[in-house]
Amino acid sequence: MSVFDTSPAIDNALVNPASWADEHWVHDQFAWLRRNDPLRYLQPEGFEPFWSITRYADIKEIEQHKKIFINDPRPTLAPAGMTEFIAQMTGRKHLVRSLVQMDDPDHSTYRMLTQGWFMGTNLRKLQSKVDELAETYVERLAEFGGECDFVKDLAIWYPLRVIMSIFGVPEEDEPLMLKLTQELFGSSDPDSQRSFEPQDFMQVVYDFESYFADLTRQRREAPRDDVATVIANAKIDGKPIPDLEANGYYMIIATAGHDTTSSTTAGGLLALLDNPDQMEQLRANPEQLMPTAVDEMIRWVSPVRHFMRTATEDYQLRDKTIRVGESAILWYPSANRDEEIFNAPGEFRVDRKDAKQLAFGFGAHVCLGQHLARMEISALYRKLLERVTDIELTGTPQYTQSSFVGGLKSLPIRYKLK
Repeated sequence: MSVFDTSPAIDNALVNPASWADEHWVHDQFAWLRRNDPLRYLQPEGFEPFWSITRYADIKEIEQHKKIFINDPRPTLAPAGMTEFIAQMTGRKHLVRSLVQMDDPDHSTYRMLTQGWFMGTNLRKLQSKVDELAETYVERLAEFGGECDFVKDLAIWYPLRVIMSIFGVPEEDEPLMLKLTQELFGSSDPDSQRSFEPQDFMQVVYDFESYFADLTRQRREAPRDDVATVIANAKIDGKPIPDLEANGYYMIIATAGHDTTSSTTAGGLLALLDNPDQMEQLRANPEQLMPTAVDEMIRWVSPVRHFMRTATEDYQLRDKTIRVGESAILWYPSANRDEEIFNAPGEFRVDRKDAKQLAFGFGAHVCLGQHLARMEISALYRKLLERVTDIELTGTPQYTQSSFVGGLKSLPIRYKLK
């Protein structure tokens, strides 16, 4: 696919999920936009127009003005008329209402319900469990006889087990959670979607809700020390939180709580395989380099590809004005390769310290699980580099067709264990 420099070709290509299966094209395209049209007004066919934000500083500026740029009513890309379709089919404004769809005061109120589970003291309590799971899943490599698909055999299962153990979902239900997550985030990918029909996408949400209705009942009858119990029994202003918000809360933890970490884990390995000098540097000095290496993997992969914000008032950004009611898409993979911010952003460096990546977002909506994700990735790579002596690709890596959340869906490798 070539780099387009005229509308509507570039507009249509950026919102086409198939484009995102070609990582090189995506980064070439964003590099062109950063140089030539960093604040572009996109008008893709089948979508309401919106501003395309590709520069690090501009994305950060928008994210820090949470009252001027809000999530509702357009938190992510969706075809024109989708909101009306959902309302017609379901009788409700949102198919899902999680932290992603919320603004203050709801956002901060709901976020506080579980924030303690993903911060300091509680994370330190989880460290030994995460280390144990990392070792368990690395040891499973021995079962595959020296060859496996790193995504399908390890990267998707390890973060899934971590978050489900915190969440309170039993291990036997993890395949269902994985299937539903892939159908939700991979609704445009032929390998994971149920069909092209919007009704089938809605059914994925209903399947989640059916599962979580049972989980809520169980945790209200018999509370446990897990996040599901917190959500099931949460009250705001003395009343239980509504089912729509409770289910949205469950879903964001049960999906984003593992899928983005899986993508970073797999994408990080591919980056190390493509840069063997960086692999050896990390292997030789994991104690010092692991924190920067993990953040570099997160920057490199940027598994959340976008969020959107809508202006509540006219706002001047660079030489353009975003008018009240207009939406802006924040392209995180572009921000994390911005030449204004990062030195040689197209190079993968395990010791990079020049800037903080924006893959977790910024400001009030920064990812709730960012510290847990870093802990998981660090624990796995410590064990992996201890146990695996040689590792190489045996086939072509494949990426998901998704403009929202995605990464590698296949990474065939050959390896030797100590």
